[in-house]
Amino acid sequence: MTRIGRTPRTGLLRAKSVEQSIRDTDEPDSKLRKDLTAWDLIVFGVAVVIGAGIFTLTARTAGNVAGPSVSLAFVFAAIACALAALCYAEFASTVPVAGSAYTYSFATFGEFVAWIIGWDLILEFALAAAVVAKGWSLYLHEVVAVSSSVMIGPVKIDWGAILIVAVIGVLLATGTKLSSRVSLVITSIKIAVVVFVVVLGAFYIETENYSPFVPPSEAGDTGEGLHQSLFSFATGAGGSTFGWYGLLAAASLVFFAFIGFDVVATTAEETRNPQKAVPIGILGSLAIVTVLYVAVSLVLTGMVDYTELEGDESTLATAFALNGMDWAKNLISIGALAGLTTVVMVLMLGQTRVLFAMARDGLMPRGLSHTGSHGTPVRTTVLVAVIVAVLAGLVPLGTLEEMVNIGTLFAFVLVSIGVIVLQRTRPDLERGFRVPLVPLVPILAVIACVWLMVNLSVETWLRFVAWMLLGLIIYFAYSRNHSVLATPSRVRAGPET
Repeated sequence: MTRIGRTPRTGLLRAKSVEQSIRDTDEPDSKLRKDLTAWDLIVFGVAVVIGAGIFTLTARTAGNVAGPSVSLAFVFAAIACALAALCYAEFASTVPVAGSAYTYSFATFGEFVAWIIGWDLILEFALAAAVVAKGWSLYLHEVVAVSSSVMIGPVKIDWGAILIVAVIGVLLATGTKLSSRVSLVITSIKIAVVVFVVVLGAFYIETENYSPFVPPSEAGDTGEGLHQSLFSFATGAGGSTFGWYGLLAAASLVFFAFIGFDVVATTAEETRNPQKAVPIGILGSLAIVTVLYVAVSLVLTGMVDYTELEGDESTLATAFALNGMDWAKNLISIGALAGLTTVVMVLMLGQTRVLFAMARDGLMPRGLSHTGSHGTPVRTTVLVAVIVAVLAGLVPLGTLEEMVNIGTLFAFVLVSIGVIVLQRTRPDLERGFRVPLVPLVPILAVIACVWLMVNLSVETWLRFVAWMLLGLIIYFAYSRNHSVLATPSRVRAGPET
């Protein structure tokens, strides 16, 4: 059996060894500055996960799908994320290189699969950043009472979304450490708002609102045709809300709230002691946000009966308004605005690092892997900022939000499988963290993520397949021939400068 570190550099399975990936990080023209600590990574993780979802998604899911058991749905979703997080932690401590799942796939499955996952991550991060920037603009309108969009001829331009993307692009280009400090300040504000809401709301909890904790199952609408979930389409199963099926469906919905913790892994190359700091950053941030989500959901469903949260307009502010505290709406809007600011920042950070890693490998134009005087990939950052600003400022994104979810879960599946592969093919590698109970834990991670994926709509799956087909065209037309692995001598000599 050929070991991964010696995989032939020919065909679709040609791979770049872990050792070569690590050596590439020392190239002067594409060297990232190592400024980050475990604390910085925890801040990034909490910053990207705690967003507007905690103020909106919780209420809608409780009122329409799960009732008081929404808190348990958050626990189930967190377990799925934790299983994948363990796999990310091992990879990040073994291959402390920018690129996250893309880099890990390159070392285990080869260039072709690495391209697929890299292309998938581009979709996840860029689209997610654009969606969140649009949300930031909406909350800006709530806080300052000024329209955040303007009509220029027939075109509606969301200047609020463009503004936040531009400001964050400048911060990221200036330095990752500065971005971390700004993120820390803003994250502290939004966590303070969340804690205040939880503490205040606790005084209005009525225990009878928790009964029944898992409401009786009711007939539900899963949509028709392409709008129904892949599971319903494939099995012909009828939909239901509430009950245990509703609880499991709710776990798929609230998974949106956890999207982004994997961004921590993209900063491994910029971390001072990645073998220890990255696992702490990934698992620590996930633990913190899970506690906050469960606390908010318990307070929310304890303050009001879940039936009063039915509909698409319910938010955390709804529960406070029903208890005579309309002023809480403004506080929650400020918390959401702060929350979304750091979410956009960390998503754009993840996008730039993945694109940077792909450029360094030649799968994207290699000029994008150049780093500036601040030790950051300025060209990549500018490009990402422009693309995200155009998407957020000009394009109505609508239901494309679900594509963020499917892209994330697909990455989780490949990383989980990759841990099993790398442990068997390269047991000699030094690991700062090791996944327990391999292959059981990675297999459970795959099962959990696949279950969440099949609960997404057929329409989302078709769009995802179309995006991947476009990626294959680009790979065979450009990337395959420009890869550093296309010419063995280029690999031995290292990346071009």
